[in-house]
Amino acid sequence: MAKAEPNVVPLCDVLLVLLIIFMVITPTIQKGIDVKLPETTQDTTATPQGLIVMTLHKDMRVDINHQYYSLDQVGNELRRLYGDRHDKTIFIRADAKLPYNNIIELIDIAKGSGVEILGIIPEYFTEE
Repeated sequence: MAKAEPNVVPLCDVLLVLLIIFMVITPTIQKGIDVKLPETTQDTTATPQGLIVMTLHKDMRVDINHQYYSLDQVGNELRRLYGDRHDKTIFIRADAKLPYNNIIELIDIAKGSGVEILGIIPEYFTEE
């Protein structure tokens, strides 16, 4: 009586070919984002040179690099700051407990004022 055994050689060939294909393709499809980190200083309260940080406080006050503005003045101040700048990057710092639509409103004001790159810094902080 003859035993029937499956021929696994073609299956191994197919698996090796698939393995090689995945090894070749995987490095080309890796995705990521480019990140530009600001330079740090020893003073943790100082803002790096040329960096603009806009902070939204719980009471809806806005400060741009520690200068306070009302929400309707922010657009004019940002247009003044970014009018002749080459680096149109801003960091928006806001309390993480604030409703997101308040931050979106600030983002809209910034984009309308000429800002091209936005960074959002969610924090739990106490008011000064």
